[in-house]
Amino acid sequence: FHRKKRVVSEGSRRNLLIAIVEPMIVGAAKETFPNEARVALIPAVLPTLTKAGLEIIIETNAGLSAGFTDAQYEEKGAKIVASREEVFEKAQIVLQVRSLGANPEAGKADLDLMKKDQVIVGLSDPLGSAELSKEMAEKGVTAFSMELIPRITRAQSMDVLSSQATVAGYKAVLLAADNLPRMFPMFMTAAGTISPARVFVIGAGVAGLQAIATAKRLGAKVEAYDVRPAVAEQIESLGGKFVKFDLDTAEAEDAGGYAKEQSDDFLRRQREEMGKVVKGNDVVISTAAIPGRKAPVLVTADMVKGMEPGSVIIDLAAATGGNCELTKADEMVEVDNVKIFGPTNLPGGAPYHASQMYAKNIVTFLQSIVKEGALVFDMEDEVVAETMVTRDGDVVNNRVREALGMEPIAPPAKPEPEAEEKAETEEKGDA
Repeated sequence: FHRKKRVVSEGSRRNLLIAIVEPMIVGAAKETFPNEARVALIPAVLPTLTKAGLEIIIETNAGLSAGFTDAQYEEKGAKIVASREEVFEKAQIVLQVRSLGANPEAGKADLDLMKKDQVIVGLSDPLGSAELSKEMAEKGVTAFSMELIPRITRAQSMDVLSSQATVAGYKAVLLAADNLPRMFPMFMTAAGTISPARVFVIGAGVAGLQAIATAKRLGAKVEAYDVRPAVAEQIESLGGKFVKFDLDTAEAEDAGGYAKEQSDDFLRRQREEMGKVVKGNDVVISTAAIPGRKAPVLVTADMVKGMEPGSVIIDLAAATGGNCELTKADEMVEVDNVKIFGPTNLPGGAPYHASQMYAKNIVTFLQSIVKEGALVFDMEDEVVAETMVTRDGDVVNNRVREALGMEPIAPPAKPEPEAEEKAETEEKGDA
């Protein structure tokens, strides 16, 4: 039944018209962003899609760098195709880790492969690369950006930013431990006592909390700061010490749970307080980011110079400018014997589990737009409405339109109660 659907026309049973409707095809291609090892679908999630009446095609070797072979995909019901071009040609829905906006150079080639009304789902940096969203709109595709998943309870299982931040926070601590000339835990040995490393985490979102937990498990002494005082309990529950600054943080958090951009005066006073804490730690892991904005500079060059020789800074905000004044994206900078790393794709360093979580997120999201094997865009569904970026040749997401300097789209007017009652009466009369 799920592989082929029979549509029966109204009429006498002696003259039935039966149309065979082929199942909708969902495709995943190999990622083309440099050194991107993740994949949008893994074999384990395919049965959920096939049971929903969807056919799956995977570009050959798309999952190999993440640890998934073509044979494993075939075993779970996917068809392996020879090229990226074939995926875009056959699939009504194309799933990616990095669609065009998040893959601005190599992703440009995908524009020529996209078809009108094709659905593209992936990470696309819609607020930072809004112009590329406009180019996708011009191709007539319906694009969904996984970064825009709303922070509501129902959408937690689709929250790609959180799942990938979990990996980033974990990997950041391992990267720091590998480059620090000290060991993280305290040791009592015959040669004397080795004191634990001191780790300071800036930002207690998902990445920051995972960094706190990982550093604590490795035996470090952990402190953490966040502009949102409400997270103090979460930090302490993981064994970290919440660092409180004498600042007014009453309006530090937006409605979505993210930190809000602060004034220059607030940032200046924040840096003054933070300099004292940074100086006393061996490792600083910074995770402070604001969606669609440049990352706030929290660790200045003077703070770096005040750190002990051999100290390490891991700046997880490097993709949007960095929290450290000296950060260079995807480079290791050494200043006064302090190493500063600005990795922009730490989840790609653990592609097996990062892909596992991403695939679960994206398959759960698909269930919001695919009903009984067909595409259904319910614009009253908050998840669908907020993640849709382009449709019918236009940019339809107001946050992206604002980034492009476009006028917002007004929500459709709801019919007045009297009109609804009249329509209902007419329908009953027709019946």
